[in-house]
Amino acid sequence: MKPRITEIEKDGPIVVGLDIGTTKICVTVGRRSGSNKIELLGVGKAESAGVNRGVVANIHKTVQSIREAVSLAEGQSNVDIKVVNIGIAGQHIKSIQHRGILTKSDDEEIGRIDVERLISDMYKLVLPPGEEIIHVLPQEFTIDNEPGIKEPIGMAGRRMEANFHIISGRVTDIKNIKKCVDNSDLEVSELVLEPLASSEAVLDQEEKMAGVVLVDIGGGTTDVAIFHEGIIRHTAVIPLGGNIVTEDIRQGCAVLRNQAEQLKVRYGSALADENKENEVICVPGIRGRDAKEISVKNLAYIIQARMEEIIEHVYYEIKSSGYEDKLIAGIVITGGGAQLKHLVQLVEYITGIDCRIGYPNEYLAKTDMLNKQTFEEMKSPMYATSVGLLIKGILSVEEEEAISRERGVKKTEKVPVKEIADKQSKKESWFTKIISEFIKDNQEIDDDSFIGKK
Repeated sequence: MKPRITEIEKDGPIVVGLDIGTTKICVTVGRRSGSNKIELLGVGKAESAGVNRGVVANIHKTVQSIREAVSLAEGQSNVDIKVVNIGIAGQHIKSIQHRGILTKSDDEEIGRIDVERLISDMYKLVLPPGEEIIHVLPQEFTIDNEPGIKEPIGMAGRRMEANFHIISGRVTDIKNIKKCVDNSDLEVSELVLEPLASSEAVLDQEEKMAGVVLVDIGGGTTDVAIFHEGIIRHTAVIPLGGNIVTEDIRQGCAVLRNQAEQLKVRYGSALADENKENEVICVPGIRGRDAKEISVKNLAYIIQARMEEIIEHVYYEIKSSGYEDKLIAGIVITGGGAQLKHLVQLVEYITGIDCRIGYPNEYLAKTDMLNKQTFEEMKSPMYATSVGLLIKGILSVEEEEAISRERGVKKTEKVPVKEIADKQSKKESWFTKIISEFIKDNQEIDDDSFIGKK
């Protein structure tokens, strides 16, 4: 397996994020700058033609879009892109809570290896057929019956328990994404759940400690992630996004799809009462036909009806998580859908919870590699996942380097805990096979001696 870093530079490892979205495919190349922010070196964007609601529906078209985006990013950054961190979403994503226990043979201090062993055990969980574990996220640890420990490394103890938030997805959809990447001559470094990536770009640690809901409204899906006391508590993917709003406008106003998208972006509003009765938009007719007049208020009624449905789904997830009364930092909306006018007011009206729009500009450092227009565009909420994938990738590289230093190894690559779990299960099956053969041989000897006696 290749290291996650594409190329080593004096300023630090270069990381590549690949956001395979429903409306766009975006490749971002970056590294950590001297100011401890993210320095963007290159950005490549292409229209996504083969993805539907976060799931690959056409591999050939998706591969074409990935190659186009990668080529643009390579041209800007002068980096040969080989390894990428990929975002994953879709309505097939599920999450469960589970508890794990590890008993040590001594009372010595707990190290990273012990924590990794406990995490690797979670990858052995039996899931329904056709599902695969994507993330195992530790929440709180209990050491020798002492609960509420967030950082167990360095503490002395014999028995370690932990609550885990486990995120799984459909095997076929995960394989399709990996196949698209393989066919694009790239290698998957890590699969990252998109709301986790977005949270790195638009939330700070203070908000995660206070209690916050991240709502990422994309083209095909709306992703929800709930944090409290710095720990992720609940995740969900709602199969509704900005594209379904565009489809409602297309049918309700009887216009073409590209016209419906322009109406939504330029004149759309999530609150009909905020628009004037007499304001009208003129839409050109098809092939010389008469132009069509559309009321801005009627357009807003169409949009508001669908956005209310999406927000109701989000509110249901908040209530079912059990953290509705613990969200001091409120709701943070990001993604392309967050650019809709008056959306914050509608969210606050339906949920009764404070709301703001999340921009990924806080973690971006000024750079000479990108032109000013592209750099300003990357500060938009619609690129929160792309920037978050970069941040996640850089944090993973730095964590691996820290583990390597702790072990006294110069190598930057480590075996993921998922691979550790697979190797452990293979060892166990090999050991079981030897034992069973040994018992069988002994049984045959006993049978032969019994026959001889007779």
